[in-house]
Amino acid sequence: MQVETLIHARWVSPVDSTEAVLENHSIAIDAGRIAAILPTSEAVEQIQAARTVNLPRHALIPGLVNAHTHVAMSLFRGLADDMPLMTWLNDHIWPAEAKWVHEEFVADGTRLAVAEMLRSGTTCFNDMYFFPDVTGRTAQNAGIRSVVGLILIDFPSAWADDADDYLRKALDTHDQFRNEPLINTAFAPHAPYSVSDEPLARMLTLGNELDIPVHMHVHETQDEVQQGLKLHGMRPIERLKKLGLINPTLAAVHMTQLTEEEIEDFARSAAHVVHCPESNLKLASGFCPVQKLLDAGINVALGTDSAASNNDLDMLGEMKTAALLGKGVAQNASALPAHKVLEMATINGARALGLSETIGSLETGKEADIVSIDLGQLNSQPLFNPVSQIVYTAGRAQVSDVWVAGRRLLANGQLSNMDVAAIATTATRWHARITGKYPDGPPE
Repeated sequence: MQVETLIHARWVSPVDSTEAVLENHSIAIDAGRIAAILPTSEAVEQIQAARTVNLPRHALIPGLVNAHTHVAMSLFRGLADDMPLMTWLNDHIWPAEAKWVHEEFVADGTRLAVAEMLRSGTTCFNDMYFFPDVTGRTAQNAGIRSVVGLILIDFPSAWADDADDYLRKALDTHDQFRNEPLINTAFAPHAPYSVSDEPLARMLTLGNELDIPVHMHVHETQDEVQQGLKLHGMRPIERLKKLGLINPTLAAVHMTQLTEEEIEDFARSAAHVVHCPESNLKLASGFCPVQKLLDAGINVALGTDSAASNNDLDMLGEMKTAALLGKGVAQNASALPAHKVLEMATINGARALGLSETIGSLETGKEADIVSIDLGQLNSQPLFNPVSQIVYTAGRAQVSDVWVAGRRLLANGQLSNMDVAAIATTATRWHARITGKYPDGPPE
C-alpha cells in the first residue's frame, strides 16, 4: 500500500465501542482519510509513505469536537468576570457587542480562537455568533473543521435587523458553504428567552427542508426557567416541545435545570445535550446532571462555551473538569470514567452535530482528524492507563501534532499555517480599542 502519511505512535485510542487502546500501532492517511490502522511492525513492512511521522511516546486520539462555542468572543476574554449570567449579558457583554461586533471583529476573534483550539487538540467546533459567514470563511482558511451557527434572535444586531433578515441571511450563509467539505451549518436560535414562537416555527420548517441540526441554549439557569413560567406559563423545555423543537436534530446546550420527568422525556426524543462545565461553574448557572442523562441513554457532548465565560477553549481541561464535576454531582466516584469523558469530547460531539459518519473516532474510511498527545512528559508519569492520563493529567501544552482531513496543521507544537505573533498583536490592538485607551488601536 502506498499512502501520503504514515504515523507511528506508542498508543492509539480509536474511541470505538470496544474502549480498546492499541499499543505500538500506526495510522496510514491517504486522500484526507484513514486508510489503515495496524500494528507498527506490520505497517513498516506493508506500507510505503511519502511522509512518516514517529511519535514514540505519544497517544493518538480522534480530533476533539468542541460542541459549543462563540469563537469571536475570544476578544472579550476577561472583559467581565465574576458575575451571574444575566448581569454579565445585560450590563457588559451585550453592550460591548452592540459597540464592537462587525466583520473585522469576528474575523480577528475567530483567528485567535482557532489558533488556541488547534494548539489544544480541537479539530472541529460548533459555533453560535453573528456574521457566521465570516466565521466560516476564517475557519476554512485556517483548515479547521466547523459547524457555523445560523444565528436567530429577536432583537436587531449588526448582522441582521429582524427575524426575516436573520432567516434570509441564514439561507444565504448555508448556500455559501453547501459544497465546502470542512464547513457545515446548523440553525442557532440563541435561547428560549430571546427568540419568540413565530421565528422558531419558521426556522424549524427551514431546518427540516435543509436537513441541518439546531443548536440552542436551553435551561441554562434557574432564572431562565422562572422567566419562561412567567411569560409563557410553562418551563422553556415544555414550550420547545410544543413547538416541535425537541427532536433528534436538537443539540441543547447547558441543561442545568432538569426534572426527572424532563430527563425521561428528553431521552425519548433522541435529542442531544452539550455540557459546558467550566462556563456553568464560572457563571454559577447550575449543575448539569450528566450521569443521569447518560443513564437515560441521552447522547451528551462537551463544549467550552466562549472564552468570555470560561475563559479558555481548552477541551483537555474541559474533560478533566467534566469528569471531576460529574462525580461530585452524582456523588459517585465511578460516574463519568475517563473513557466516557473522552467519548463526550469526540464521538458524542460528532453525533450531536450529525457528523459521526465522518469524524469522532479513528476508523478506516473516516476523515483523518487526529490529535497526538505527548504522554512522556513528567506530569504524566508513571503511566498505567493512557486514557486516564489524557483526561486527568494531560495539559494542552502536551498536544504535539494535529491533523484535519489529513492535513497537518500543528507539527511539533507549532502551527503550520497561522502567524501566532500577528494574531497576538491583533488581539492587543483590540484590547486597546475596547478599553478606549487607543480607539483606533495602539501606535505601531
